[in-house]
Amino acid sequence: MSNTRTAEARSCLAVVLAAGESTRMKSSISKVLHPVAGRAMIAHVMEALADAGIEAAALVVGRDADAVAAAAQRADLPVSTHLQTQRLGTGHAVLAARAAIAKGYDDVLVVFGDTPLITAGPLKAARERLAAGEDVVVIGFHTDRPTGYGRLIIENDTLLAIREEKDASETERAITYCNGGLMAMNGRRALDFLDAIGNANAKGEYYLTDAVEVARAAGARTIAIEAPETELMGCNTRAELAVIEAAWQARRRHALMISGVSMIAPETVFLSHDTQLAQDVLVEPNVVFGPGVTVERDAVIHAFSHLEGAHVSAGATVGPYARLRPGAHLGEHAKVGNFCEIKKAEIGAGAKVNHLTYIGDAFVGADTNIGAGTVTCNYDGVNKHVTRIGAKAFIGSNSSLVAPVTIGDGALVASGSVITDDVPDDAAAFGRARQTIKPGRAKLLRERYLAEKAAKSPKG
Repeated sequence: MSNTRTAEARSCLAVVLAAGESTRMKSSISKVLHPVAGRAMIAHVMEALADAGIEAAALVVGRDADAVAAAAQRADLPVSTHLQTQRLGTGHAVLAARAAIAKGYDDVLVVFGDTPLITAGPLKAARERLAAGEDVVVIGFHTDRPTGYGRLIIENDTLLAIREEKDASETERAITYCNGGLMAMNGRRALDFLDAIGNANAKGEYYLTDAVEVARAAGARTIAIEAPETELMGCNTRAELAVIEAAWQARRRHALMISGVSMIAPETVFLSHDTQLAQDVLVEPNVVFGPGVTVERDAVIHAFSHLEGAHVSAGATVGPYARLRPGAHLGEHAKVGNFCEIKKAEIGAGAKVNHLTYIGDAFVGADTNIGAGTVTCNYDGVNKHVTRIGAKAFIGSNSSLVAPVTIGDGALVASGSVITDDVPDDAAAFGRARQTIKPGRAKLLRERYLAEKAAKSPKG
């Protein structure tokens, strides 16, 4: 069969191996469900497959099969699931998807569900080599620390074998070109190669790596291509998960800064998989972005702020030490200052919530000023209620707004007020008791308290 069609014109199936027991993770859930940048690592792998233009995926599952399958689903990539009931090696795992492979795709890619740093680039490169006539393409990497990896044995640009370290000679162990685990195969011959893999080894398992020598024995063309080591990094322990998280964060920070985002101390900024930061956004040190955050142009996120499920419009400022919870929406040039918490609330354009304030389940109009210590009392112990504050209103410091309540445009709430009734437009509300002065009472109380304290003290 001719392989002259371009990679884009060829059909492709990705077999995703995600059935491992995750023993070394010491976890109550499958390792591929552990998050990287707030998203299951299997979902990162599926995104790379979709970006590579792959037509379909066959997900090989075992532990937590339903949860893994749910995390792998994408609208733009059909995914079938295949249960691996026995653990007899990687070659055996791929054959769990036999029904999908047998459909006759031009290309078959084998990837792993615990490699969340993989991108579309190496996958596309492997497919291009299949389109050029190769039958097996192994994706490898060069490293100055090859210990523990299988070595790629190359001769005249042909991949002869993948030699596991325990089986390698001293000369082979000196090779720094290592197996990354990912493999692409001619889809018309893939089942022939896989079925011919034997288990004559100490563990009695079927190793996918043996497909190279099987293919060569059948007269097939086998090569290796190089990818960045970081992209092929797998995850087996919590320590490796932390290394992968750090690598993902560094890559995403770099991409954002190249796109026009300023970060004063990028290594202290933590992003989510879907964080959107526009050009000319400034992010100060020690900021955490949880899932679902969008920050528009010219906004400033000051130090030690935490944002999740929030939208920050152009020119707005957040923090320092601010928390935006899900549903927070800041209008253009709005300000949420230090030690403020905003939850499920819309802060209008130019409005200011400067310090020591909680605004929840609320609407704050444009150019309104919220004084320090203001609290929207939104929860009655059973239900949440809404506070509505109009435009150009002024809420004095240390005020409690007991929802449901509406404060009109241009209204003023005196400092220290507890507001339980609606305040009309341009009205002033005083919700506090009248101050009373008792001359000399402080001295009398102090003398009484000191006497009571002395009477309670043990005798010396």
